[in-house]
Amino acid sequence: MSQPPPRLRRRTVLAAAGGLAVVGVAGPAGLALSSGTAPAPPALGRRPISMAMHIHASFSEGIASYAAHLDQARRNDVDVIWWTDHDFRVAAHDHRRMVHFDGAEELEGGLAWTWQASIEGRLTASAADFVDSPHATDPANALRLTATGDGTLWYAGKAWNWTHTANISDTTLHLDVLPETSGPDALLLVEIALSHHPARAGRPAGQHILRYRIGAGHAGHQTDGLVGTVDLPAPPGQWRRHTLPLVADVRRLWPDLVAGDNSLRGLRLGVGVTGSARGSFVVDRLAFDRARRAGQAGEELRAEVLRAYDGVYPGVTHHRAYEVSMVRHLNWFGGDQTLPEFPSPPYRDNDVTRTEQMIEFLHSHGGVVCWNHPLDVESRESLARLMVERNNLGADLVEIGRGPLDDHLWALDVAARNAVFFTAVGVTDDHDGTDWRGRGDRHITYVWASSMERDDLVAALRAGQAWFTDLARYRGALDIEVDGRTAMGAVAVTDAPELTVRLLATDLPSGASLEAVVGTVDLAGVRDLTPATRTTRISRRQLRQGWYDLRVTPGGGTYLRTQVRGRDGALLGVSNPAWFLSGTQTHDVPPARRF
Repeated sequence: MSQPPPRLRRRTVLAAAGGLAVVGVAGPAGLALSSGTAPAPPALGRRPISMAMHIHASFSEGIASYAAHLDQARRNDVDVIWWTDHDFRVAAHDHRRMVHFDGAEELEGGLAWTWQASIEGRLTASAADFVDSPHATDPANALRLTATGDGTLWYAGKAWNWTHTANISDTTLHLDVLPETSGPDALLLVEIALSHHPARAGRPAGQHILRYRIGAGHAGHQTDGLVGTVDLPAPPGQWRRHTLPLVADVRRLWPDLVAGDNSLRGLRLGVGVTGSARGSFVVDRLAFDRARRAGQAGEELRAEVLRAYDGVYPGVTHHRAYEVSMVRHLNWFGGDQTLPEFPSPPYRDNDVTRTEQMIEFLHSHGGVVCWNHPLDVESRESLARLMVERNNLGADLVEIGRGPLDDHLWALDVAARNAVFFTAVGVTDDHDGTDWRGRGDRHITYVWASSMERDDLVAALRAGQAWFTDLARYRGALDIEVDGRTAMGAVAVTDAPELTVRLLATDLPSGASLEAVVGTVDLAGVRDLTPATRTTRISRRQLRQGWYDLRVTPGGGTYLRTQVRGRDGALLGVSNPAWFLSGTQTHDVPPARRF
């Protein structure tokens, strides 16, 4: 892995920060007059803090563990992680409870469980048959797996929308097994693919595998790197209900891991044979026993797992958040973490009104709400229309820093033209935890804040004092200042004919330039859903200690944002806008944005 760009140099940031002159007559909001005054010092303790804002770990459906992401944050010098696991997955709502082995597809609550066969090694014969006899106590079928040769017949199971992949912290599996033909060379295998963890205790980074061998002569545990094996005896010719305590076995196999920081990512059954042996097993009633998920218990369980990492990664702060998933996806930062009610089955509803209602519910429980991947069900034109007609659905933030970046920025500029106020953030939306820098979406969000405490970060996001950058290519600071105060994200009321606005941009890469995007705010509405912008390019050498003074004519209403463009033309960083408006354009300005 290549080394990340240098972190923001505090001395550079402090030297570049300073006051700006506002030329002309003070406006109705009392925008300060200062012509030729000395720069004001930056606010006490105010500093740039980098955040990974859309991160999924072992309570979501991917392979990532919390440890994997914490390791990535440390490697990439990211200060804060927000854990945005899917809400209904944290609660294991309508996740699979039982598989009866009735057939290749089996419904539970209208949701399908499916099986897929595969072969490893050299088998001379194999079969997977759903049979009505023998079976355990279930009235319907069971599954007979047979194999002959030197290899394994695998039968992999999967629930609809990965609703078997819940975190294992409170999970025990139960499986009825009848060995028909077994022995030391013919075993039933139950394999659980766990989460990806960073390299540790002599093991490489990778996804850990928990494998049960049923029919072994003696009980025991053994570990070979990332694969841990549990041997369980099983008397031939007799049904036995085997209990698989996942966390206890992970803890015994890898005592250095936080055992609860694993997802049941994959599950497969198999008959493994060696030396031309023949194996035959019948299985029935696979039960998922999750003991602590009712009501808010899933969130309490997640908090318990995360507490195991307190102090383990010093330099990385992490906060619990949610991706609210049964409407258009919303990230919820701050607040009291109350889980909303979930529909059954857990189908996502993209209805605009339902999303607005969910945002109102989340606001009633505190914090700020982000509209996630807004182009997943919209074109840029229909997205812009929703932002203008429905006031961004009431969301405080929008994931603008993700692909396709140009289309998201286009919608941002249409919204800014219409004085629709929200904070643009950048995300990775990472479910793997293997390589943040190698992703297509690899934007992190910075805020100006006095600490990494949750409430301070939420306040900065609410005020729009944020910018996002390409994690791998640019890690400098961006800001917009007027009269010595930050104006990024803010709305200033002025009738000044001209303003001098100070643009802050530190640590530009070689060949990169700063661009000032200035747009008209004319409240054009849906009659003209296009941006109305002009761009001024500022070369790296024009930035004096990271700053540049730009003259802006507010006219009937103007906004300004900045962006850093690399030598190759790629956008590397984007600030939030500052608005300079007349008094008639500011009736809906949120209190946190008033300059």
